[in-house]
Amino acid sequence: MKNVRKKIIVSVFAVSMLVVGSSFKSDFFEIAKQIEIFTTLFKELNMNYVDETNPAELMDSAIKNMLNELDPYTRFLNEQDVEAYKINNAGEYSGIGALVRSFDDRLLIIEAYKDYPADKAGLKAGDEIVKIGDIEVKDFQDNASELLKGANDSEIEIAYKRQGQTKTATIKRAGVEVDAVPFYDMVDDKTGYVVLSKFNRKASSQTKSAIQDLKGKGAERLILDLRGNPGGLLSEAINVTNLFVPKGELIVTTKSKVKKFNQEYKTKNQPEDTDIPLVVLIDGSSASASEIVSGGLQDLDRAVIMGARSFGKGLVQRPLKLTYGTQLKVTISRYYTPSGRCIQSLDYWNRDEDGKAVRNTVYNNFATRNGRKVQDGGGVMPDIEIASIKSNALIESLERNNIIFDFATSFFYKNDFSSVADFSFSAADYNDFKGFAKTQDFSLETQSEQLLEEAMNNEEGVLGPTVQAKYKDLLLAIGQGKISSLDTYQTEIQKKLEDELIKRYFYRDGLYEYYLSNDDAILTAKTLLADNDKYLGILQ
Repeated sequence: MKNVRKKIIVSVFAVSMLVVGSSFKSDFFEIAKQIEIFTTLFKELNMNYVDETNPAELMDSAIKNMLNELDPYTRFLNEQDVEAYKINNAGEYSGIGALVRSFDDRLLIIEAYKDYPADKAGLKAGDEIVKIGDIEVKDFQDNASELLKGANDSEIEIAYKRQGQTKTATIKRAGVEVDAVPFYDMVDDKTGYVVLSKFNRKASSQTKSAIQDLKGKGAERLILDLRGNPGGLLSEAINVTNLFVPKGELIVTTKSKVKKFNQEYKTKNQPEDTDIPLVVLIDGSSASASEIVSGGLQDLDRAVIMGARSFGKGLVQRPLKLTYGTQLKVTISRYYTPSGRCIQSLDYWNRDEDGKAVRNTVYNNFATRNGRKVQDGGGVMPDIEIASIKSNALIESLERNNIIFDFATSFFYKNDFSSVADFSFSAADYNDFKGFAKTQDFSLETQSEQLLEEAMNNEEGVLGPTVQAKYKDLLLAIGQGKISSLDTYQTEIQKKLEDELIKRYFYRDGLYEYYLSNDDAILTAKTLLADNDKYLGILQ
């Protein structure tokens, strides 16, 4: 009888699973079928291919290419990736203490952190690492920057190129603390300034400590700088917002096709200060958790948001454990701010002819707590825009192709400044930059150029030589217009140049000190906060 009962229970469970399964978009039979096909293919390929294969590399490539069809945040993490993910969230690791970027066959020092091993060994931004130990970087298949990590006090020999010369250095690795709040200070006798650069596990505690210290120095109003902050932990975004709003406030709602991922996130702690006047600075690189904080404070009319439209990442990821220490970081849901808006700007599920995600162009209106109009679909739009920190296709191309970075490297070795106060970047210096940019081969194809080139290719042989010549003249004119736009956007480009240069001479602390007296956004925020009526008027 017991066995019969067990069979009935198992049968009922199986039927219920089929019913539940039928409600899912995925067809489990189809999944099993495709897995079997792939397993067979993978075995036959590795057994019969003419040359030796590397099964691990083939599988890694297959998985990552499959995930490329989805959004860029859904990623397979091998054991090394998992460790890097943990380090990023923990805010500490052991290595040389430098921001290093890996290109196809180049490993470039982007920034050496003050008083850490790379800095002590004399490495500078712009140095190209060509050899690590006995390994040539150009011959290394994986991310060579991983070779720079290691146990505390272990040594590594490197060779690097600087200004055409090859040099060597011995670096002793050490523990590296990655602060969420790398800088805070007083802008004036009543205005505090806090830089929150990432949302690791230290974010809310370090922000809280900074606020308390600033208030102890007389701060009666506050500027929170989230510019360039790419995000991080969702929980820390809630906790940072909680510093300024009461316990029990709804900050984020997540919605997913999987019911258990549909959640509401409310503040759980007593706030630090619900009354202090607050300006939050954002830009096009403020993403994810930065947008949760800025969007939440905007929706609750708790802060004036200032700067440029944020990145627009309204997707939430969760790491799921797989076998052999690997993980799948998968997009599980979209998040919505207190007013109900999702600020996701790119639609990865509808792509153009080139396979690129389509940008949202239709925005829906929502209302803040006080009834102010806000919109979804394209990042967080600031209440007050600052022209000098806006980006565009030209600036993005200059940065993507390292034009600004490479010019700063050259400038650094030709000029010297004794202090932040002495730093200057003249009109003649900017002319030098324009000359440098004109000699560089950087890609910036406008939509007009794409359309013209398509028309020329499609109508080749149909259009006469006169029309073809006109097309080419027009393309040349557009190209010249792009060069002249270096003048049109001088303010924005020069700010990027100055930021890069000051870091070279005086590290990040020097950059933030320079900001206190020279940054348009901070100066505008300081003026607004000093006028309480105007500040409150924006939030009504």
